[in-house]
Amino acid sequence: MTNAELAILSLIAEKPRHGYEIEQTIEMRGMRDWTEIGFSSIYYLLNKLEKSGLIVGELQQVGGKGPARKVYQVTDAGREMQAAATYDVLSTLRGGPVPFLLGLSNFPVLASEHALEALYTYHQQLVERHQQLAQRAGAQRGGAPFFVNAMFDYSLALIEAETKWLATFIQDLEEQNDKS
Repeated sequence: MTNAELAILSLIAEKPRHGYEIEQTIEMRGMRDWTEIGFSSIYYLLNKLEKSGLIVGELQQVGGKGPARKVYQVTDAGREMQAAATYDVLSTLRGGPVPFLLGLSNFPVLASEHALEALYTYHQQLVERHQQLAQRAGAQRGGAPFFVNAMFDYSLALIEAETKWLATFIQDLEEQNDKS
């Protein structure tokens, strides 16, 4: 099961939802920061999960006016798959491509002033990302389930650790340049 499939399945397991409500929840929780769910792929994934028997959809009138929407519910097989996939992702350390590490491996090709410029830019992006995520986390804090708060806390901690490491690396590089 892909990360995107598990994310969609999990949202439906929380409560029955239609496609647009899934999109709104993805946006509100900032889920695109940690899983690959494109807006255009939501309905593709819903169809795939439904064909797999993990969810079922039923046309329902939502809100009293407008066209009926297909509202999806998780099946027993879907709950079993969700539990198995969740156990797998929580228990298995996975590495993945980190473009920044590719940049570090090619570090010697840059003049030190260009390398520092790139690192300052990256650092600024980390700071801005942290601010955005902290704002989103603050907006969620009151009504979000504890595990959603934990997801924000985890992401913020990772950014803080990377920012700290980067500041030390930049300082080391600046000191090295001063010696040259």
